[in-house]
Amino acid sequence: MARTRPRPEGPPVKLPDTGRRVLVSGASRGLGRAVARAFAANGDLVAVHHGTRAEEARATLASLDGTGHVLVGGDLADPAGAAAVVDAAVEGLAGGIDVLVNNAAVNLPHPLAETPYEEWAELWRQHVAVNLLATANLSHLVARGMIDRGTGGRLVNIGSRGAFRGEPDHPAYGATKAAVHALGQSLAVSLAPYGIGVASVAPGFFATERVAPRLAGPEGEAIRAQSPFGRVADADEIAAAVLWLASPAAEWASGTILDLNGASYLRS
Repeated sequence: MARTRPRPEGPPVKLPDTGRRVLVSGASRGLGRAVARAFAANGDLVAVHHGTRAEEARATLASLDGTGHVLVGGDLADPAGAAAVVDAAVEGLAGGIDVLVNNAAVNLPHPLAETPYEEWAELWRQHVAVNLLATANLSHLVARGMIDRGTGGRLVNIGSRGAFRGEPDHPAYGATKAAVHALGQSLAVSLAPYGIGVASVAPGFFATERVAPRLAGPEGEAIRAQSPFGRVADADEIAAAVLWLASPAAEWASGTILDLNGASYLRS
């Protein structure tokens, strides 16, 4: 039978406003890069994770304000790879992680009517492994460190508007992001006694290098028209919300799923 670890005595140490140690998964470009920059500009130390895009991750690292940031590579779809990433981040960030941002994700099209079964099954496997299981595994590894140190901390998950409105061409993406939201709420309840806040953001469409051709092409106008503001978000706007959810002031927002879609999708 597994041994139950005792809870630390007394209240956990409160997180500082700056100088925290932050691991951002999938930070080689796009939103991950914007999030890493937001924390670095706030005076925090950042571990920039990448899977295969090492050169782009180095560019992210070079763009960060301040010093002491580190680069960590690894395959998060492999549980051992996720553990190695956390170990490297802990070592590089002076012995601990105070904030985890679960940003790494797969989002590949696979509409059911047009996707052969073998391809369908493999794409579902990839989405579950990266979007859901890697998020769960990183959360366990980082939160266990927070519990053992008695320091408290923050976990922030990057979900999606698609978890609520559906993703007909990317059903595994929508389903796994819905699961990420549910995971975050479960962890928010279980980890609160240790001073660990857990929250998620659910962005709508936002501009990155990856989607720039779509925004510049024929469908760009329709994408911007999804919001009554007539535009899409900037990645920095999403990153600013992540930074706040990871702050000491946001403890009471633990368990929330923050919609960031410019009123393009309203849920009850």
